[in-house]
Amino acid sequence: MFKKEEDAAKCVEELNNRWYNGRPIYAELSPVTDFREACCRQHETSECTRGGYCNFLHVRAASREVRHRLGVDTFGKGRHIAAGSRRRGHRSDRSPQRRRRRD
Repeated sequence: MFKKEEDAAKCVEELNNRWYNGRPIYAELSPVTDFREACCRQHETSECTRGGYCNFLHVRAASREVRHRLGVDTFGKGRHIAAGSRRRGHRSDRSPQRRRRRD
């Protein structure tokens, strides 16, 4: 998200001058302000028959591996742990309440 619309427009302009995997990037601003309302409800229940012709978002949840690589837990909140400050499998970052629920 951008605080200023001018910053968003500049970003789109810069993206439109870039390439990915040998193909040009075509970026544009979206008038959508609430993305929860932009999601296809039929897709959420596996009933959308429009596929690529649907005008709503077909959102796919990120896999556990992707969330881990991004440093995001299952609740969508970043862990914000400095690199190297946590041993793999170490559970001291959990609150006592979460620890009781998961253990």
